Amino acid sequence: MVMLVCYRDVFYNLIILLSITMYEVYGMVDDMVLGGWVVVFITTPTKEEAENIARKLVEEKLAACVNIIGGIKSLFWWEGKVDEANEFLLVIKTRSSVFKELVKRVKELHSYSVPEIIALPIIAGSTSYLKWLEDYVK
Repeated sequence: MVMLVCYRDVFYNLIILLSITMYEVYGMVDDMVLGGWVVVFITTPTKEEAENIARKLVEEKLAACVNIIGGIKSLFWWEGKVDEANEFLLVIKTRSSVFKELVKRVKELHSYSVPEIIALPIIAGSTSYLKWLEDYVK
């Protein structure tokens, strides 16, 4: 476990370093910032549940913005066999510092016993957009 965490941290830092280099090389640093933001993906079985979770996360300042995408077809392993479901995808923009609290809240609201809650780092983004995120998340 410790080795995995160390490798993950090294990999994450390498990605950031490569990104900084890329932005410097291509002259994009002026309109980009690096920071502690993430995009979180969550799937739900219904539009109503997606809207409920999205609204709660935004109202409670655990997310600055949540997009709801319908028409998602998921294929996955469940209880030893391949299953499928029509779902809705939440695309959540937030700070990495509130991710644990966001996970706890989603688990309270979600109908799945094992909801998909995954976060990907935002390596860089528009300065004005990331400032806006910062203003509206705890």
